[in-house]
Amino acid sequence: MISSGPGKLIPRHLVETPAAVVDLGQARANSEKVVRYLSEHELAWRPHVKTHKSRTLARIQLEAGARGLTVATLREAEAMAPLEADLLLAHPPVGVARRERLTRVLQRTSLSVALDSPEALATVREAAAAAERPVPVLVEIDVGMERVGLTTSADVVSLAEAAVSSGLTPFKGILFYPGHIRKPAAEQDADLHAVGRLVEHVLDHLEDAGLSPEVVSGGSTPTLWRSHDIPGVTEIRAGTCIFHDRDTLALGVCDASEVAYRVETTVVSTAVSGQAVVDAGSKALAREEFRAGGRGYGIVMEHPQVFVSRVSEEHGVLDLSESDWHPRVGDRVSVIPNHVCVSVNLQDHLLTEEANGPDRIDGLRVIALEGRGRTPLSNR
Repeated sequence: MISSGPGKLIPRHLVETPAAVVDLGQARANSEKVVRYLSEHELAWRPHVKTHKSRTLARIQLEAGARGLTVATLREAEAMAPLEADLLLAHPPVGVARRERLTRVLQRTSLSVALDSPEALATVREAAAAAERPVPVLVEIDVGMERVGLTTSADVVSLAEAAVSSGLTPFKGILFYPGHIRKPAAEQDADLHAVGRLVEHVLDHLEDAGLSPEVVSGGSTPTLWRSHDIPGVTEIRAGTCIFHDRDTLALGVCDASEVAYRVETTVVSTAVSGQAVVDAGSKALAREEFRAGGRGYGIVMEHPQVFVSRVSEEHGVLDLSESDWHPRVGDRVSVIPNHVCVSVNLQDHLLTEEANGPDRIDGLRVIALEGRGRTPLSNR
């Protein structure tokens, strides 16, 4: 049996910063909250594991009631295969290298694939033939982000018919991502209505062609609590909501007590007036813009009016202009990064606090990130 729990214990005084720390109890509570809401609206949760890349966290989501997992890379698919969950690859596998790797994944587990081109469909069909296993296909549509996805119903029907005709790639449904909607829930009405109209238009054309979809896969964390307002949707792939970050906090998707991920960091300099420098820079927090609007690359959990104004590789500059906090060299604080998914991918592992008794924290246990990277797990 594959272990999916935290690993060895590191005494707290030996934990070098910057260190990414996860509150597993809060991650579990966040997952259960998502499942309760979606269940009330007869929607399934298929969380995107690109947020955490960890079997430990995926197991928490599945135990909370998630009905499968979404992966962005074949490395993530390889890592999650031992959990025996229903997997969806939400990134088109194009090219010979991905075809060969997909074939090997299919020999270990079943999964469906989202795509938007005949070329990607050909790759999937060849992998399915080599693995002697059918691969259900979801056709991706663009609902406003203008990144990937077909833009006309005619093209969606055409690609769905091509999938059916191969015999090895049965048409399972459609997939979309409303990632362009980054507003508080109360301000999303017009955008969600527009998305809903596009989805309904595609569904009507598929029905007319005799291609009734089994799955309509959508959702995002910023639109999470409005998921039921998009007609026809059957499952939601929101992933950031297991941890949350500065973006989702600013958008009102969560409150501060629900943020389950932080980067512990140490003040290393106060030499320049009006600022302090910590040892968490772009290689721990990421140089990701604050997509919810505003300045900087993260906020200090203990002093939310303090933000990381600048980052270089190993330095983060804290702006103290709006705070009466006077940090000293050696002080430890926690930073909530703008975008948690990118920050996680920069870590070798995550840590979780381990309690011994009601009030005493003895150390931090290691959480492996099995899905991180590109190298096949068998080659590690």
